[in-house]
Amino acid sequence: MQQESLVEYGARRVIITITAIFCALLEIVDTTIVNVALNDMRGNMGATLSEIGWVITAYAIGNVIIVPMTSWLSQQFGRRNYFAASVIIFTISSFLCGNATTMWELVLFRFIQGLGGGALLVTSQTIITESYPPEKRGMAQAIYGLGVIIGPTLGPPLGGYIVDHASWPYIFYINIPIGVIATLLTLQFVRSPKYGEKKSASEIDWWGISFLAITVGSLQYVLERGQEDDWFNDGVILSLTVAAVLGLFFFIWRELTYKNPIVELRVLKNGNLRVGTILSFLLGFGLYGSTFVIPLYTQGVLGWTATQSGLLMIPAALTTAFMMPIIGKMLERGIPQQYLVAIGMVLFFIYSFWGFKIITPDTGEPDFFWMLIVRGLGMGMLFIPITALSLSSLKGQQIGQGAAFTGMMRQLGGSFGVALITTFVSRRNELHRTDLVSKLDINSPDVVNRVNRTAANFVSKGMDAKTGLQSAYKSLEYTITKQATVMSYMDVFLYLGVLFLVCVPFVLLVRNNKQQGKLDASAMH
Repeated sequence: MQQESLVEYGARRVIITITAIFCALLEIVDTTIVNVALNDMRGNMGATLSEIGWVITAYAIGNVIIVPMTSWLSQQFGRRNYFAASVIIFTISSFLCGNATTMWELVLFRFIQGLGGGALLVTSQTIITESYPPEKRGMAQAIYGLGVIIGPTLGPPLGGYIVDHASWPYIFYINIPIGVIATLLTLQFVRSPKYGEKKSASEIDWWGISFLAITVGSLQYVLERGQEDDWFNDGVILSLTVAAVLGLFFFIWRELTYKNPIVELRVLKNGNLRVGTILSFLLGFGLYGSTFVIPLYTQGVLGWTATQSGLLMIPAALTTAFMMPIIGKMLERGIPQQYLVAIGMVLFFIYSFWGFKIITPDTGEPDFFWMLIVRGLGMGMLFIPITALSLSSLKGQQIGQGAAFTGMMRQLGGSFGVALITTFVSRRNELHRTDLVSKLDINSPDVVNRVNRTAANFVSKGMDAKTGLQSAYKSLEYTITKQATVMSYMDVFLYLGVLFLVCVPFVLLVRNNKQQGKLDASAMH
């Protein structure tokens, strides 16, 4: 069998695994490390808040365009060559990002970095999966999962430390030595499967590539910029939404009718992969959504530094790392993946409900500890079983195609999660604020006494009576705004938890599809 010919043993397998994990880590850390440096970049380049957001958007668009094409590109150029080329593009563009002198130079280099980075994640997963024999695939996914789960958590504290102790270009420069070593190891140790003949330029699915770029590029832009640009009240957002919908329609039509499609949609006939693709979207939604909302809350409401917010997430990431090999062993012993996924979703619900109960305008750091440990346990239970379930009944070339689908859906799930949470917080904030203000009776003795006490406090510090009274009203306004924001974050935790809890029964029903998945896989090609 083709996939067995790629199985590695001994030191060679260890080196290939480490190389693939480092490449996956490079890509994932880079998606979050930039967040904490945006203020420094903005000041350094004289950019507006809206413009600096493009540093994240450009990378995400480049990333999500290339992910579905990775299987085809591996086939066209040979997996080892394509993987090495991606690492080189990523490393060179990291250097260029650090040396960018204008805002739009940086955005262009981030887009190119995203094109290089998109392949790293999916191809790493395929390389690791195919380097292990089928009975050890659970452990292989556990090892790969370490990088994917820890990466988003490492980004903020690492970025915070670099920005505090050096300058923002160094968040890009740290990629260079790792990239050079990864390139040399890839060229030396990674092998390419024999895919058959390459396609000539006339056979390449140029229309498919165009429709794919239009669809995912437009969708990613809409998700990243929608809230800031007031969604469908903005002409660009509306136009790109239409472009994404039409692009998707023509892309699906093209891929199902063309003899050499850029993305092999027919692999989705596999029942396990279909379920795994949906679950990967949910995983991305929860993983990136919760990684996004906690620093937002701790920095925005509690006034923590970026480094403090990042360090808060480390115990949870270590818990996930500790869980990974245990889950891998459980899968190897035949425990059904869907049971582990269901337990993971229940744990994620407990974490979210816990967050809903504990957050206040002055929640302390110790309050988060056990809640985030539960999140770490839940993420460990979700990631590996979902990946193993998705790829369990695929063979040979299909593994790469399946990994591309799950990778893209995890990325899009994260984008949807961040976009929806940002919009949700903003809308709930307005709602809670209006509600709180409507209950605030200016003639109430309690309100009058509070304002007078605060005003007297300001006067005692040297203000005149009029300025003291104005400052007291501003203080009351600030308290209302803060309380409304906290209530909005409480809602985010609650609804995120309910979403995962509702999915549990559907995950348990997957049990009947297991054999079906195997039949589908054997019937294909």
